[in-house]
Amino acid sequence: MNSINNYAWVEFYSELATKLLEYTNDRQTLIVKLQNVYTTIDMKLPKLEKDNILRDIDPFTIFGLFNKGITKENRIKIIKGIANEFSILAEVPERFDGIPVLNNQKATFYYFIGDREEQDIDNLWNLFEAAQKYADDPFVENKTTFIKYYDTCLQQKGIRWNITMGLYWIRPYKFINLDSTNREFIRNSKNMPNSFIVSLEGLKQVPSGEKYLKICESCDSILESGNYQYHNFPELSYFAWQTTSQDYKNTEDIMSDKKVDSVRYWLYSPGTNASKWDEFYRDGIIAIGWGEIGDLNEFSNKDQMKKKMKQCYNEELSYKNSAHATWQFVHQMKPGDIVFAKKGSSKVIGRGVVTSEYQYDSNRRDSYNNVRRINWTHNGVWEHPGQAAQKTLTDITPYTDYVVKLNALFEEDIPEDAEEQEISYPPYNASDFLADVYMSKENYTILTTLLRHKKNIIIQGAPGVGKTYAAKRLAYSMMGVKDKERVMMVQFHQSYSYEDFIMGFRPSTTGFELKKGPFYNFCKKAEIDSDNDYFFIIDEINRGNLSKIFGELFMLIESDKRGVELQLLYSDEKFSVPENVYIIGMMNTADRSLAMLDYALRRRFAFFEFSPAFDTEGFRKYCELKNHSKFNKLIDTVKNLNDVIEADETLGRGFCIGHSYFCTRDDFEIDDMWLHSVVDYELVPLLSEYWFDDPSKVKEWTVILKGAIK
Repeated sequence: MNSINNYAWVEFYSELATKLLEYTNDRQTLIVKLQNVYTTIDMKLPKLEKDNILRDIDPFTIFGLFNKGITKENRIKIIKGIANEFSILAEVPERFDGIPVLNNQKATFYYFIGDREEQDIDNLWNLFEAAQKYADDPFVENKTTFIKYYDTCLQQKGIRWNITMGLYWIRPYKFINLDSTNREFIRNSKNMPNSFIVSLEGLKQVPSGEKYLKICESCDSILESGNYQYHNFPELSYFAWQTTSQDYKNTEDIMSDKKVDSVRYWLYSPGTNASKWDEFYRDGIIAIGWGEIGDLNEFSNKDQMKKKMKQCYNEELSYKNSAHATWQFVHQMKPGDIVFAKKGSSKVIGRGVVTSEYQYDSNRRDSYNNVRRINWTHNGVWEHPGQAAQKTLTDITPYTDYVVKLNALFEEDIPEDAEEQEISYPPYNASDFLADVYMSKENYTILTTLLRHKKNIIIQGAPGVGKTYAAKRLAYSMMGVKDKERVMMVQFHQSYSYEDFIMGFRPSTTGFELKKGPFYNFCKKAEIDSDNDYFFIIDEINRGNLSKIFGELFMLIESDKRGVELQLLYSDEKFSVPENVYIIGMMNTADRSLAMLDYALRRRFAFFEFSPAFDTEGFRKYCELKNHSKFNKLIDTVKNLNDVIEADETLGRGFCIGHSYFCTRDDFEIDDMWLHSVVDYELVPLLSEYWFDDPSKVKEWTVILKGAIK
């Protein structure tokens, strides 16, 4: 558990709050100073007005700017700039344990600028001042003033649970944060006394000012009693996040910032006909049977599980589905995954968030020995959308429409700020890219400059030059972080259409419904996060009919048309492609089945050619690492072969053999079998396709290639 000494941000935030009071009646000066901060640190100030002209600002938004889902490095960068501009003496924090953050969709704290009432900003400043006065001197008059402005602000558009988050930022020892993570935590009888939980009345609505202060006072008294591992609001917030985080596996991973895979969704049956539901809900666990085969960690593959199940239960059954479920339960389910509990095929009875790794509990007597801890967030009965799968455990993540329908069952119960947990993605820069992708620094600079200027680029090249491998890494390097949420990849083909890509009508159970496509959704996501770059990657871009796929948006992807609105074909909506969306296409130059690209496409994209990287410094180091004489001889032979291919009038440079045919994991040991498989089953078939009308040349080079690895 973190000690209070780790909450260095508390002093900084409190001093900043006090400093901001000096600008209550001079907010234009405050805006200028805020703009100075962003100019000094070379970052773009988020769009706080619809026309990006900041006319007025509330104090909570200033805290919201660096308490959102940005990288830790950018957050510290902004705070250092604020410290300099506002002459803050407190230490600039480098850790933010126990602090709630906004997601990027709420980059501004109260995003209702443009349709707010005249007094809304003034009310927020009044609350800001009243909160600090009450926190520092809680006598009756200050308390009454605080309640007055709190209740006034609560009536304003956009103010809900986030009001408690803002108060917590400025005086974290006095005001409790009641975001979704903390609410779930304190409503659990394992974390707080039952008497306190009952007094909360479920916290289904944002409490009034008077009730909120009672919650703060009561909870503070409970924590001061010393009966819990957390003794104040920052410690409680950190502990709540630590036990319910959807972004980290466990405490050790939280401390070391090891990121795990994206959240998966599971459909689960708690015993036959949900017979174990009450027990599992009460104990906060998710469990499956097959306990007689022992600890599932002891099995290295599914076949071993199936054999053991046959021995313990019935030799005549295959246990294919059962072994798959047990394997997924151990190796694929992760803390942070969402589980929907079902009863039969027509009822959903609960929802929860997995909070622990797999464990084998030998003390359970009902064969349900395979267990994970889970935070069951919902308990009730809901009609299942359609008919549920009959298996005990099913990974439903790939069925996005189905997941949306299941999530919709709980929308009324899930607070608006339910996804405000910061996600810490690992950094990734140009050096990382050049270490992963065999390219010179000069070419990397040219590539990124082209993409920044043109916004649309096509990476073209022969098979095996690493186009697909490089595309995502290029995006990460330009973002400076491996943020998978800001990168999307699709693949075009001859049947791909506007309806698949943008939007179109699709059959449903009631007829036809308008479905949004990946590019539309991606642009909307980027639009509300305009201070961050987004990258849309299109594999095999030349296989699709671009005019047919982009439709009226073909014009809008041009760099100088970004932000220009056009009427959509299927919707009564004006739509534009945001400035922060970059498109990376990939094109195989050796595919002779495809026609030449039309001028309209070439005018909108810059073209960058990926060539075989055998002579780059990175690939030479890779060969030195492998240290295999036959491998080196084969590489030299392929380089000579590429010279012949490039000189061939029927082929040319776009048909050269790429280096990725020869790339393996660092720990993979090259042997004769692997070398022969590359030559016989990858290179020779490729040459047969290239020189289909000249079999003698295929035979000649087959002999040369095989001779290189004898």
